[in-house]
Amino acid sequence: MRIRRRLPILLAVLLIVAAVALVVVLRKHAPPEPARLLPGADGFVYANLGWMRRANIMGELPAVPHDPDYEQFIQATGFQFERDLDEAALAIHYPAKSSNRKPDSTQQPRFSEVFVGKIDGERLRAYLRQISSSVENYQTRDIYNIPLEGRTVRVAILGVDTVAASNLDDPLVIRGIIDRSRKLASPFGGPALLRQYYKDVPFASLGWAVFKVQASTDLSTSGPIGWSFLFPKPATVVASLRYLGAVHFKAQAFTGSDEEASQLVERISSFLSVFRTAESTVSTPGPDPDIKAFFDSLKIQPEKNRAVLTATVPLGLIRKALAETPASVTPEPQRQPESPKKSKAHD
Repeated sequence: MRIRRRLPILLAVLLIVAAVALVVVLRKHAPPEPARLLPGADGFVYANLGWMRRANIMGELPAVPHDPDYEQFIQATGFQFERDLDEAALAIHYPAKSSNRKPDSTQQPRFSEVFVGKIDGERLRAYLRQISSSVENYQTRDIYNIPLEGRTVRVAILGVDTVAASNLDDPLVIRGIIDRSRKLASPFGGPALLRQYYKDVPFASLGWAVFKVQASTDLSTSGPIGWSFLFPKPATVVASLRYLGAVHFKAQAFTGSDEEASQLVERISSFLSVFRTAESTVSTPGPDPDIKAFFDSLKIQPEKNRAVLTATVPLGLIRKALAETPASVTPEPQRQPESPKKSKAHD
């Protein structure tokens, strides 16, 4: 009799444990929530900057001069990207192709973003209202329409630590992000391209990218980083960074067949050989040890229908790259307007 009474309790406990285990497994293979909020796109990039700072991957970086507009943003909102941004998810929208004209390489991709970090909501709202041409309300969320470089950037504050933005012409894109943010988070959600390929992102990756690359003949939708010359046929690339004492980089190019993958490996191997030769030739008096270690670790090989590139990135190389401050970000000194004669003399 005791066994019969305890059996339902035991079964209930087992069902709860099984449900929790299922949720954990699904979450393990689901994209991070900021990425699941994004709209459908041709490419996606995600970075967990909070974990990167905890792992001290970037080290102690020198102070970087701020662009005047960025400095004004910091003073108004108190938010500093390099200090307060914890997660960033980016959707890349390639320029639309038209059957009536040839691909135009001057067309620029558009972006949708979701940022998670330490945000002072009141200060950010005040700043957005100041720079917006108009504000509309959707589902109790304000959408700030900000004119920028001939386009409209739409920004919405989704929660106490989350902000979304998009510079696509379609206003429904930012509304879709708001709608998804109000629903119960689902591990089955997210854009179709991510649902298909996120399972190939290595577990515990601190940063990753999934994007389409078109054939080298299609300049209008070649990809976000200009690698189309290496791809004779369309492919999908899954790239990732993991920190395991050192930063491990892995890029997988999914092709249409095993033969295409082998051809791509040959192309990339030839390109890397030329690049290694050029790097060793111009290095004086000798190659940087971190750069040499990086190139020595590069490996490319076919695995069925994919070409797999792996490398180990020394922390020193990352910190050197981040420590180099571009001259273009140095703010110009503020000065009073001058007369045309004076200005000409300065020129």
